[in-house]
Amino acid sequence: MQTKYNIVKQAIKSQILDGTYQPYQKISSESELMKQFGVSRHTVRLAIGDLVNQGWLYREQGAGTFCADRSKEDNQHSVMQKNIAIITTYISDYIFPSIIRGAESYLSQRGYQVSLFSTNNDHDNERKFLENILTQQFDGVIIEPTKSAVSNPNINYYLNLERQNIPYLMINAFYDELEPFHIVMDEEKGGFLQTEHLIELGHKNIIGFFKTDDTQGTKRMKGYLKAHRKHNIEISPNNIIPYTTEEKAEKPIEELQKLLENTENRPTGIVCYNDELAIKLLDVIREKQLKVPDDISMVGFDDSFMAEVTEVKLTTIKHPQSEMGELAAKVILDMIKQSKGSKKQPMTENDLIRFDPELVIRNSTKAIK
Repeated sequence: MQTKYNIVKQAIKSQILDGTYQPYQKISSESELMKQFGVSRHTVRLAIGDLVNQGWLYREQGAGTFCADRSKEDNQHSVMQKNIAIITTYISDYIFPSIIRGAESYLSQRGYQVSLFSTNNDHDNERKFLENILTQQFDGVIIEPTKSAVSNPNINYYLNLERQNIPYLMINAFYDELEPFHIVMDEEKGGFLQTEHLIELGHKNIIGFFKTDDTQGTKRMKGYLKAHRKHNIEISPNNIIPYTTEEKAEKPIEELQKLLENTENRPTGIVCYNDELAIKLLDVIREKQLKVPDDISMVGFDDSFMAEVTEVKLTTIKHPQSEMGELAAKVILDMIKQSKGSKKQPMTENDLIRFDPELVIRNSTKAIK
């Protein structure tokens, strides 16, 4: 459990890192901080004194306490650093080890140390790691956004990265309001290819599962809708199953169980947000004494190792994985070289690298009888 002194200290530090306090700006008075945190003057003075000693704040006699300009000091020290931070939603499972290996291998060969951070797709974790990066010496950051389809509470931390001239790029998705350099797949086209493949096999009753707090899910859903419209197939609202990160373990399974109970209008095709979900849904289909692809065809996304580990080899969309990681590493090093003395410019088409999706056909899909 944190002491009151540490709570006050960390709160002031966070306000500096998120841009609430700018360099040379006066912070709240001791009395205001006492009232805000319900602590004694002694506790406030201890916290402020520590931050002054560490170079976060400075005092002016008779005027108060002010936010120090740490950017000059950071830039002086960072010349000798060769550190890159990689923030992803997950680290040890699914396709993320391949992405990270691609980046880490390229960077380590060029003498860079890599620090890995996993947000578990949680904004609070993202904030903590951004604070770590802003307080330590990093030359650049590769970031996979957290819940990229919803409003992000940590935008100020990214603006502070820019103020400190720390280059960053985003992979798999990006925060549109920041206009960052980003490396992504054409997710909409991927969702279109998934769905059109089933339609061309004669399927019309196709369920789509999409994780909608990530941009990838909303774009794949858009591709699903476009494929239906292109082929003039009516879309039932009940056939679209959105879910969030917090719901991913239970909601898709529960919804598919309900849909499969309707024997008269049972779906014949399933479009999955990713291969990980497809494997979970395969278990539900088996429980209902149904077979893939004889009774239900299924398409995954990402062409992960999971696509070939079960007896049913998944038809899926190929993700560049290690290739994306290596490319991100190359780009961040170029950005570091160009960052000296340059300012953040508005995003253009040159700040976007988009991989084209490719359908990999295996034996989880077949033409409908």
